[in-house]
Amino acid sequence: QYGNTYGLEVTWSSSAEDIVKVDQQGMVPALKPGNATITLVTPVESVTALVAVEHNWGEYSLVWSDEFNGDKLDESVWNYNTGGNGWGNNELQYYCEKGVTLDIEPTTGKHCLVLTATKEDYKGKKCTSGRVNTKNNLYYTFGKIEARIKFPNTANGLWPAFWQMGNDFDKVGWPRCGETDIIELGNANGIKHGTQDRFFNGALHLGSAWNTVWCDAQDITYPYSVEDTFHIVTMIWTPTSIDMYMDRDANPGVKPYFSAKLEPNNDANYDRSRVFAKPNFIIANLAVGGNFPQIWDINKITALANGPRSVYIDWIRIYQQGSDKETFVSPSPSDPIEPETNTALEQITTTQTVQKVVINGQIYMLKDGDLYNIEFEFELNP
Repeated sequence: QYGNTYGLEVTWSSSAEDIVKVDQQGMVPALKPGNATITLVTPVESVTALVAVEHNWGEYSLVWSDEFNGDKLDESVWNYNTGGNGWGNNELQYYCEKGVTLDIEPTTGKHCLVLTATKEDYKGKKCTSGRVNTKNNLYYTFGKIEARIKFPNTANGLWPAFWQMGNDFDKVGWPRCGETDIIELGNANGIKHGTQDRFFNGALHLGSAWNTVWCDAQDITYPYSVEDTFHIVTMIWTPTSIDMYMDRDANPGVKPYFSAKLEPNNDANYDRSRVFAKPNFIIANLAVGGNFPQIWDINKITALANGPRSVYIDWIRIYQQGSDKETFVSPSPSDPIEPETNTALEQITTTQTVQKVVINGQIYMLKDGDLYNIEFEFELNP
């Protein structure tokens, strides 16, 4: 925002409006990758700024990211999930905090969230692993979510997943809350055909009870392996559809591996336009065995025969368009524009009573039930 205390006549312009545009309030939406010069002209001087657009986000703007560059997990955002109750799928692992670390991915040197499965005796289970979520801390409705993930070799028996559920889970339970599986690997069909490294799926789940759940699962055998190197997984979620993509950054024209219309239904429990139109929280986990790979014997989990295996998550990012139907809530601080810099939002003290909220594209701080507007001003003094 340009602070024009003296009422000067100002003119904004962009040298390449196909890359970035600029309105007369100085707002600069990015349109496609490339470089452009933004110029501000006043009667007393002109100012220029070089804008570099690295990715083609279209009309989406970054509202939150976790780059996992710190020494420990941000527990104002992330919850550790722990336990060994099978998690509704007869899984073999015991999820524990030691299965979740922030560490360096050895091949690339990237700082990552690491979920590690280990074959070991632990609290009555034969293996441990890691699972985290953002329930009641960070949740959003509609937008684009992306994650850069290195999946392990899943053959045989590992089941990594990146997904989300309705933040009303504690109130209505599963499946009424709705479940969106953005990506899952390790399914029995991939094992059956020897395509574990390239067979994956997205899915939607909803319903009134666990035994009447409706599921739309769409799987694909990709033309190349998506394990053991980093890949970017994208989900675009709108009021009318959900689409999921693999490596859309490298292949902008790639077709979605999952696509679904969010159509209404007279039964509210099966109304996709309602169930998938409310705030969702994020989940990442690495399961071992169970119903999905159809392996229930730890000795048949060949993926762990030679030691632990890990999922590496380089970053997770959420983008939105500023629609009045979008919602976003997270703890503060978190710079939604430049996650790798230390700017004004990082200076806000984090407390349990302060959250960042995005309403119609405007950032607010929510503290003790009150909304506080945030503005950044630059003064040009003649």
